[in-house]
Amino acid sequence: MELTGSQFMFYVFAAVIVLFSMLTVTTRKVLRAATYLLFVLIATAGIYFILSYEFLAAVQLTLYAGGIVVLIIFSILLTSHIGQDMEKMELKKSLASLIASAAGFILTVSTFLNYEFKASSAVAKEVNMEWIGKSLLSYQHEGFVLPFEVISILLLASMIGAIVIARKEKENKSDILE
Repeated sequence: MELTGSQFMFYVFAAVIVLFSMLTVTTRKVLRAATYLLFVLIATAGIYFILSYEFLAAVQLTLYAGGIVVLIIFSILLTSHIGQDMEKMELKKSLASLIASAAGFILTVSTFLNYEFKASSAVAKEVNMEWIGKSLLSYQHEGFVLPFEVISILLLASMIGAIVIARKEKENKSDILE
């Protein structure tokens, strides 16, 4: 069986996603974890490009890889030192994480093996980019501006809250040490 270029690139992107996902959750350096997450999100966008979902890939790159990761890195730089290590995980937590991961893996594999993947008989719908653009910019019935703005305010409030909490903990620790 010979691999096509698309299949080869899919396997490359899948390997990058698996590798950097594992590195994201296992590293003890916070800034490295954010950087590894960036690679995962970029590889996910690559898979979207392979599937010819250009719009979704562009959203993935701009919103997640561009916006969210920059926000995370900005928050890390505001609240901690760049070289700061996270606390070492206790053996009990590591064991619970391993059990939860194994259960999730078994559930995923069993679902894939037991599900009958059937081709759809429905006719493919034409994607109307004009409708998508108008929906994204509309505040009317089927518009997405209001939910987007609400989520933006929620993210801003949560980031400000996280920074305030992290600053208070940092100040309390320095008060205790003095």
